[in-house]
Amino acid sequence: MLHDLIRLALALAVGGALTIGYLTFRIWDQGGRDEARRADAIVVLGAAQYNGWPSPLFQARLAHAVELYEAGLAPLFIVTGGKGRPGDATTEAAAARAYAVAHGVPAEAIIGEDRSRTTVEQIRTVGAMLRERGLRSVVVVSDRSHMLRSLRIMRDQGITAFGSPTTKSRTGTNLVELAKDTVHEIGGLGHYFLTGS
Repeated sequence: MLHDLIRLALALAVGGALTIGYLTFRIWDQGGRDEARRADAIVVLGAAQYNGWPSPLFQARLAHAVELYEAGLAPLFIVTGGKGRPGDATTEAAAARAYAVAHGVPAEAIIGEDRSRTTVEQIRTVGAMLRERGLRSVVVVSDRSHMLRSLRIMRDQGITAFGSPTTKSRTGTNLVELAKDTVHEIGGLGHYFLTGS
């Protein structure tokens, strides 16, 4: 019996290691690809903001999305994100809108959702907004480590999604941060696959 338990524990450990290795490869592989192309909209996934000003990580996403908009990839610029903390005076979406307008994106080209707290909430709301307008394709802008999960959720909403990760955020320039974010994303993917949230 003890021998069987040891074999089972070893099998579980090997299986777990292989699963983590595979997910790490998929996260890094997707995060290393820029699939930017013509689409109905560019979607910038929200991140922290401080008193109306995007955090450095969020600024990196927004700067990349503005470059894609200026290149003519899509006529619509979608910003996302609610209040990250109780007491916040504004939302991630509002900070993103202000940044985009200040960097040349016409206000009339920007739509947003400002109630979400998680990636899943952001993408489900955006999916509904796109379906209401008869739009079917997007370029998703986020960080390298965040692309695999974001694209999977977007595609589960029935939207054709292409990833265009920023290379200027901390996960694009710092291997330690990339490793930390990869661990977070492995957990996020597992949670999404198990619970759908």
